[in-house]
Amino acid sequence: MNTRYLRMWLKPGMQVKRWLALFILGLIVLSLGLAMGAAWLYNNFNFPKKLQPYIEWLTLQQIGHPWRELLIVAIGGVVFLFTLYKLSTSLIAPVLAANNTGRDYADILLEDRFGPSDKPELNVVAIGGGTGLSALLRGLKKHNINLTAIVTVADDGGSTGRIRNVFNMPAPGDIRNCLVAMADDESLMGRLFHYRFDREGSELTGHAFGNLFITALTQVTGSFEQGVIESAKVLNVRGRVLPSTVENITLCAEMDDGQIVRGESALSHDSDKIKDIFLEPTAPDAYRPALAAILNADLIVMGPGSLYTSVVPNLLVGGVREAIRWSRAATVYVCNVATQHGETDDMGYEEHIDQIVKYLGEDRLNYSIVNKHAPQEDAIRPEWQVSPLNYDGKSITESGVKIIAEDVVNEKNPLRHDPAKLANVLIELTKEHKATSFPAETFESA
Repeated sequence: MNTRYLRMWLKPGMQVKRWLALFILGLIVLSLGLAMGAAWLYNNFNFPKKLQPYIEWLTLQQIGHPWRELLIVAIGGVVFLFTLYKLSTSLIAPVLAANNTGRDYADILLEDRFGPSDKPELNVVAIGGGTGLSALLRGLKKHNINLTAIVTVADDGGSTGRIRNVFNMPAPGDIRNCLVAMADDESLMGRLFHYRFDREGSELTGHAFGNLFITALTQVTGSFEQGVIESAKVLNVRGRVLPSTVENITLCAEMDDGQIVRGESALSHDSDKIKDIFLEPTAPDAYRPALAAILNADLIVMGPGSLYTSVVPNLLVGGVREAIRWSRAATVYVCNVATQHGETDDMGYEEHIDQIVKYLGEDRLNYSIVNKHAPQEDAIRPEWQVSPLNYDGKSITESGVKIIAEDVVNEKNPLRHDPAKLANVLIELTKEHKATSFPAETFESA
């Protein structure tokens, strides 16, 4: 065990030393009790004469005091430390292998207690909204990266819609979900922010506490963006959660029959096929820190999440597409694992990719991650009215987007991505992209 490794374990606040000391104290007390019992037995029990030589040899009578005791302590200490090391390794190794991080347990524990201590390996920007983006953030936050989530504020349903109507502010709902997903500890604060008041007849019924909290901070600080920043501090968020715009926008759609539908909640429930998506007001100003994050990114991830109501709205904000085009980052669209009823019915994975290319622009999307692990036939119920986006073996689309086919589905929920699987694929993809696009010799010769 090297010196750095030992220092990591002994760092104050690791919550290891106290339990190790208590364990050793308990072991010492137990050993003293056994020693006292053995001494009493030796002094009061008459062993047969033929066993006397063996008893004297076992009790080291041939070695004088205090060397006898020192030898026993030395042997016991070596055996104890070796056994403790091997036991902890055998118990922890399977966990590390399953987690597939390749790091020492001390590094993982140190990061869990104090956050990433080393310089972030990558600057990652995740663009989207809803539960899909939240799942991605839960996986990415466990890596040593500088993480920024850029979130749509076009939601107008439920608690969010009521708040928008009363306070004339951007939608806090998707922001809330991402803040909780990136929180250092999601247990209590996550339940608190997601808690919905349900007392019948109350004006608070249906409201999520987190939405009210962000709204209150918006009123106290005087701006929506500052309210989000202060909320992130309360939750001890690992990274940043930024709105794509701070304007009060409305998501609209032109349907195949020419009808114009206004409002995200109305759009996702309309039965006709979507022809085009746009915002009112058109091309609202982007939130400047969001543009700066995009320009400085090594990886820009779009999705997963609702194609037309979570991902595309961010690309319609003025300046976002231009910032992505100027950025040197690898751009990736994470395709959903299944269709969404009322929004992407009968669309395959390549049609999803084509829609991203349509709104992002030609020759700017590098990769798309597609799930290749088809669910079992009975995993998706007919009443859900969705179908899996089955991978057909294609390596590149007609628009030039490279397909990265991996098993990224959640085994327990065939309609969702697995956060850890997806994050690992994205991190490895980014490292490979940087190595091939900007090899070290390019900079050495410059």
